[in-house]
Amino acid sequence: MSPRKIFPLHSSQRRPPASLFGSRQALALGVSLLLSACAVGPDYERPKVESPAQFKENKGWVLAAPLAAPPQGDWWTIFGDETLNALEPRVVSANQSLRASYFAYQQALALTDLARSAEFPTLSATVSSSRSSSGTSAAIGGTGTTTTVSGKTAGFSASWAPDFWGKVRRQVESNEASAEASHDNLLAAQLSLQATLAQSYFQIRQVDSQIALAQDTVAAYEKFLQLTQNRYASGVATKADVAQAQSQLANARVQLAAFNVQRPQLEHAIAVLVGEAPSSFTLPPQPGLPPARAIPAGVPSQLLLRRPDLGASERQVAAANAQIGVAKSAYFPALTISAQRGWHSTVFTNLISAPNAFWSVGPSIAETLFDAGARSAQVAQSQSAYQQAVAQYRQLSLQALQQVEDQLAALSALAEEVKLQEDAVAAADESLRLATNQYKAGTVSYLNVITAQTIAYTARNGKLQISGQQLAANVALIQALGGSWEADAQPSRNAGVAQQP
Repeated sequence: MSPRKIFPLHSSQRRPPASLFGSRQALALGVSLLLSACAVGPDYERPKVESPAQFKENKGWVLAAPLAAPPQGDWWTIFGDETLNALEPRVVSANQSLRASYFAYQQALALTDLARSAEFPTLSATVSSSRSSSGTSAAIGGTGTTTTVSGKTAGFSASWAPDFWGKVRRQVESNEASAEASHDNLLAAQLSLQATLAQSYFQIRQVDSQIALAQDTVAAYEKFLQLTQNRYASGVATKADVAQAQSQLANARVQLAAFNVQRPQLEHAIAVLVGEAPSSFTLPPQPGLPPARAIPAGVPSQLLLRRPDLGASERQVAAANAQIGVAKSAYFPALTISAQRGWHSTVFTNLISAPNAFWSVGPSIAETLFDAGARSAQVAQSQSAYQQAVAQYRQLSLQALQQVEDQLAALSALAEEVKLQEDAVAAADESLRLATNQYKAGTVSYLNVITAQTIAYTARNGKLQISGQQLAANVALIQALGGSWEADAQPSRNAGVAQQP
């Protein structure tokens, strides 16, 4: 970001003629430049945040060796899903919430340019024409006289308020920090939307798998109902067995219908995330879930540098710190140097000529003598705002550490739960197989089969739910780590999100 090309009066390349500024004015200008090197208010130091040496929950949940070279930026590619890889870039290119965050960042940049413009002189030019009259009235029945005067003026003026006490520079410093915070907020919004898309996508994949399981279950129950009806026709089974089989099949169809309600809602949510109307977006069913991935969490001290929301909060601390200097500068006098050069005449003819010329130049100093404590209140307010920003930054840092710990603990527990659930599925399948054979042999009642069928379906559906929870925790951990997990994964402040059309 470059400052606007406004040329100050004190530039050596565009120095005004000596006839306009005498030696005294040049001396005052030089002194002002020398004094402008100081700035009141505290210089910024990053607040200290205590962080542990390692994460408490970073223990044995890992299913396999961590990735040797995880991707930088496109973190979702670790799951190896081509559909997800195609959807994620559309968040940056088409999501309207992200676009709004982008233009909020552009506003912050413009405000920085606005603050920086106060460092330079203001130049203006005027051309005016006026006509006025004045006269005297006579008594009733008498006469009066009227005088009409025309005036033509053309001129240039310049004014400059040297930044003796650093008010402008502190304001620029504050706005720059706020712009950097807006940039980090943009990155945080992008990461949040990308994580939400991944969560929604894995959830719809889970629902697709549950729909496939429910369809297989319905098909199996239909066959078993036919078997029971045949056995009843042969006099082997009872009418109650047929009713129980019909009830079991109806319940399975209800569960299938419930999944068919949930899936379109997830599909519509994904459509909005990628910037498309739900009516024109379709995501074909794709049963099956990718395996959870092992993601190294690193050390807590790296987390404070990786997360864009923490970066935004830290930049807000810097902006609040600079505002203290802005408030303190009000205690000092303000100097303004102004100059005018122009011409005045009653006609435009030969307006620009020596006899019609006028000029003025000189400084003015203003100082507030009494304000009933207004400046002290402004300084106290800015100092309290700084302390508030520091507390918010430290609190957000603690919450970031908590989020990582939460997901590490969840992944550790879910990894153990998956193993137990796989054992439960195997046992339930074997129980169903035995109950079915025993029922066909006439050694057990149909109630045993219903119980085994329910347990088997519940176990398989539970395994799908746990797998979905693992992927959700995977994505949540990546988001908690700031979108990547390398030690040098802090996003560059110069690498912004591409502008959208």
